[in-house]
Amino acid sequence: MNNSNLPDDEKRALNFIEEIIEDDIRRGVNDSRVHTRFPPEPNGYLHIGHAKSICLNFGLSKRYNGKTNLRFDDTNPVKEDVEYVDSIIEDVKWLGFDWNDRLYYASDYFEQLYGFARVLIEKGKAYVCDMSVDQISETRGTPTRPGSESPYRNRTVAENLDLFAQMRAGKFADGAKVLRAKIDMASPNMHMRDPILYRILHTSHHRTGDAWCVYPMYDFAHGQSDSIERITHSICTLEFEVHRPLYDWFIREIGLYAPRQIEFARLNLSYTVMSKRKLLELVKDGYVSGWDDPRMPTISGLRRRGFTPESIRNFADIIGVAKRDNVIDTSLLEYCIREDLNKRAKRLMAVINPVKVILDNYPDDLVEQMESVNNPEDETSGKRKMPFSKTLFIERDDFMEDPPNKFFRLAPGREVRLKAAYIIRCESVVKDPVTGIIEEIHCTYDPQTKSGMPDSNRKVKGTLHWVSASHAVDVVTRLYDRLFTKENPDGNEEGKTYKDFLNPESLRIVAAKVEPNVAGCKILDKFQFERIGYFSVDKDSTPQNIIFNRVVQLKDSWARLEKS
Repeated sequence: MNNSNLPDDEKRALNFIEEIIEDDIRRGVNDSRVHTRFPPEPNGYLHIGHAKSICLNFGLSKRYNGKTNLRFDDTNPVKEDVEYVDSIIEDVKWLGFDWNDRLYYASDYFEQLYGFARVLIEKGKAYVCDMSVDQISETRGTPTRPGSESPYRNRTVAENLDLFAQMRAGKFADGAKVLRAKIDMASPNMHMRDPILYRILHTSHHRTGDAWCVYPMYDFAHGQSDSIERITHSICTLEFEVHRPLYDWFIREIGLYAPRQIEFARLNLSYTVMSKRKLLELVKDGYVSGWDDPRMPTISGLRRRGFTPESIRNFADIIGVAKRDNVIDTSLLEYCIREDLNKRAKRLMAVINPVKVILDNYPDDLVEQMESVNNPEDETSGKRKMPFSKTLFIERDDFMEDPPNKFFRLAPGREVRLKAAYIIRCESVVKDPVTGIIEEIHCTYDPQTKSGMPDSNRKVKGTLHWVSASHAVDVVTRLYDRLFTKENPDGNEEGKTYKDFLNPESLRIVAAKVEPNVAGCKILDKFQFERIGYFSVDKDSTPQNIIFNRVVQLKDSWARLEKS
């Protein structure tokens, strides 16, 4: 396939996987079909690394007019749950992908996989072993020292078939026996040293119930499931590269159709962990509120925080596909959501840390309606009106009594413009007599500086956002930050674990004042709080108690901190 046949937005340099696929298409391999799959294990929620794989697999089939299956590799009932299945289906759909009628499960193939194992036994390529998992591990050797053969390795074919049938019939306890491949205990590839194919688990399966008590290992089920589904290109992350000789051995010895496995670098993101085990620990140990906590790198967490599927797909496209592992800076993901929300999010005036401003020369009972554009990046967004009155709220950080030279906001004797309203001048302040904290800022306004008035174009250096005090809506803001303080929390540091680098400031809950146009907002509605950041309505919100999650700040504050 040539790039010239693609739409303009898809024309770019090919990545190495696309080069392989296009070469296969030119040579007529698999009748020039392209059929990929996304094969998650339902033992946890998907994270941003899985999103990259989802975008890659579904993107390849779209690019080459092929197909993509969604297949759950559900071979371990101890760790799997319907909750995870449902969440994965929701996440893939939310990202914008459709597998049509091609939803499959490895458990669909349990009978076939059992038959494949019998084929290996009949060929003398597999045997039932009575050693425990720990004993098998101890006798496997090291990369530089061969392993030792199991004393059960030379059982007859008839004995192995009988024992394997008894394993299936539930005659033995968990761990009493396993089925192992008979390959090479001296192989330099540890995965080829008589790996376990089946283990006994008297555990109910979320789909097959109690029909089975022997379950295939992931390595045995994975490649054969690809073969059964006639997958053409099995796209895996790099950690599976050393497994490929084993997958090929299974396919060859059983005599099956062989998909082509291609490995790419998994996504590693700074200031986060991507291990399902560690994410599960964060949930179970109460460090976060759940899998969809907006600080989590899970797709459900990103969705709840306010990320859009478009921003994640764009992120996956920008980082591309590499052959070597690397770490992607979280700021790139944040850039993608900023770019997306800048185009689609309506603007609101909101004050996070309010202090009162009283306009001494403004009429006590006057309320004006100031007009502002909903989104300057979207010509169709229209305009809104905001009430303006004598008493306002501004950000406390927008005022200093003794400002430095480059402070262009409000200060005694200084003027600033209130966005979409008037220029005001600070005349005095009122402080709490005990604490010394400023309670009121008294100003005067220039009535000739409103839009349409003679001095509306008069220039001042600072422009502030504001909210009318008597019209403000009280909301709750959850100010999320990065979950870890260290760029690589998984990094080996003596005596410490990733939990030692949890950021105590990853969540601050702050009451805020918002303009009344916030009324009627819906769950996951997204706004830019002017001069503050992008916010999304949390699922816990009610009309009487609106909760906003900060999606991202307007600028990369971490980059500024690291440069300072």
